[in-house]
Amino acid sequence: MRYSRFLPIGGISMGRARMFVSLAVAAGSLSCSGVTPEAPGQRPMATGDVQQAALASYVKPGDQDQYYLFYSGGHSGQVFVAGVPSMRHIFTIPVFAPYPGTGYGFDEESKAMLGGYTWGDVHHPAASKTNGDYDGRWLFVNDNANNRIARVDLRDLKTKQILGPIPNTMGNHGSSMVTDNSEYALVATRFSVPMGAQYAPLEDYATRYKGAVTGIRIDPATGTMSVGWQVMTPPFNWDLGATGKGPSNDWAFWTSYNAERATGKLEASSTQRDRDYVAVVNWKAAEAAAAAGTGTATVNGIRMIDPAKAPGVMFLLPCGKSPHGVDVDPSGEYVICSGKLQPTSTVFSFAKIQEAIARKAFSGQEDGIPVVRYEDALVMEVPVGLGPLHTQFDGKGYAYTSLYVESAIAKWKLPPYEAGADPKAQVVDKIPVQFNVGHLVTAHGDTRHPRGDWLVAMNKMSKGRSIRTGPSIPESSQLIDIGGTGGPRMRMIYEAYTEPEPHFAQLIHKDVLANIIEFYPKAESHSPHAIWAAKDAKITRNAATRTVEGTVFAIRSYFEPGRIQVQEGDTVVLHITNAEQARDEIHGFGLVAFDKNIVIDPGETKTLRFIARKSGVYPYYCTNFCSALHQEMQGYLEVVPQGQALTMYDGGRGEMQFARRPAAPAAPVPGAADAHAGHAGDVSLR
Repeated sequence: MRYSRFLPIGGISMGRARMFVSLAVAAGSLSCSGVTPEAPGQRPMATGDVQQAALASYVKPGDQDQYYLFYSGGHSGQVFVAGVPSMRHIFTIPVFAPYPGTGYGFDEESKAMLGGYTWGDVHHPAASKTNGDYDGRWLFVNDNANNRIARVDLRDLKTKQILGPIPNTMGNHGSSMVTDNSEYALVATRFSVPMGAQYAPLEDYATRYKGAVTGIRIDPATGTMSVGWQVMTPPFNWDLGATGKGPSNDWAFWTSYNAERATGKLEASSTQRDRDYVAVVNWKAAEAAAAAGTGTATVNGIRMIDPAKAPGVMFLLPCGKSPHGVDVDPSGEYVICSGKLQPTSTVFSFAKIQEAIARKAFSGQEDGIPVVRYEDALVMEVPVGLGPLHTQFDGKGYAYTSLYVESAIAKWKLPPYEAGADPKAQVVDKIPVQFNVGHLVTAHGDTRHPRGDWLVAMNKMSKGRSIRTGPSIPESSQLIDIGGTGGPRMRMIYEAYTEPEPHFAQLIHKDVLANIIEFYPKAESHSPHAIWAAKDAKITRNAATRTVEGTVFAIRSYFEPGRIQVQEGDTVVLHITNAEQARDEIHGFGLVAFDKNIVIDPGETKTLRFIARKSGVYPYYCTNFCSALHQEMQGYLEVVPQGQALTMYDGGRGEMQFARRPAAPAAPVPGAADAHAGHAGDVSLR
């Protein structure tokens, strides 16, 4: 029981403890396959191996990483971006929570997207695809906490839409799975509730509570999301899913736990059966049923399909107990489900599933949904090890499965298998990780063409391997070479640490994101409030509505106007344009003592709204270092007390009068050296 220190023993039932013991005994038999599980840290590294590993991850100053690693940020509500192989944190993309570092959630545009929410729980990012491969357009991420889904534009790495809360959904966990040509992002509820947001006591859970699978339609030109249709499900807890490829292109799969429909202490009550289920959903059939009104009803404004009344939309397939994920291999033929309370990964054949459906080889039903007979779809149960969770692929015929209890990654051979092949012999390598790995990701590992060079293990616990950080210890992520430079065995390369809490990730080659821009071209600005010269800055006061609205010009190294006057109690609306047309020339607008800061990228216009509730004089200043005269980039907001006359307006209304700065000198020739206090630089940085 050398792994017992990693087991969550405290507080579990004796039955649960016996179950883990039986898993350990079962996994112990893996040594017979010739692959002996090693305790974390047991495999030594010779000096030469250390040197090779260091060189493999080293990206020298001025060079760039090969890959973008888009981590889910868990309950931070954000997406973290790192480079691979260096594993250096590069950037944070704010999504579901305010982020002062970039002013996200402070300007009116991002505040409107957030809709008043202050946090989210990001689990599973999914990149847009064309013909089953990443296309570099968008990244979709789920919010498990508030039933939302967001779209990040990969042209500028910014959140452009948040959809939700999605109706009839409670815990958007089984999300976001993008179909092969980005027709849909497919999502599923984690928690079941009474349908239609009505009340029913928990005693009625098994009969009156329902879950839902939702098709989020994606506009092919803009990426704009909308709710297309939903499929009502039994009250299981839906976990992670995957979309099909090739022959399974029109299908999607989700794992569930709690087929018992239990409540209370689920660690015991939801693990009574030997197997839970994989949902096998024909999303093309669901789309057609919703359009035709077959077996549908409108629930909270959404076309809801009852699969019992719409044949062919949904089937159930038994899987190992308490699975945490299902994955589809690059060919689209093999569907892998791992029950984390059984030491095996189960391989199903999509062709066999279709044959069983055609023959009606069903073993029963759940709420009218046919259950495909397990044996008719089965290819093999591969004994990968203790606590299998998720699987990724290398495009070379191998799968890689994370083993939570064992703290290891197992490499194993995919079908086809020879007749009578020994399941144990399919496991060809294991490598320990530190510790309790959850998700893992390989380069392009959920596409039709994985790259087969890198794997990142996202571990739930680091057990103090970093320098001490107090009681809140960071998670660890470990880079593993699977590209063959270390022979057939996996090779540990590097370890990095992240804030809480990465779940899944996407590992995308930088060449796929070739259209990233580094400033917003003036010609592409569609903001009605954008201004491109200091002479166009203007502040206007409507005395009747007590509103001051204006356009502010920002450039190295001043704001125009550098003085704004309002009356105490006025609502102030400022549209601020960063007129720079050069990369890395970001300006901020921080208003002292008002708890306001927005950040405006080059060529961007953002809106700041607040009420001037307290009289006085308040500086505003650039919060992003921009030039040698950055400290001088400031101005003053004068909030004139009630009853005292405004001096910069005619009768307290109309356009504010202020001393304008002299016209700026002509911009330098494009491509010329970029002086710190100049106004232009690169013109094409795509």
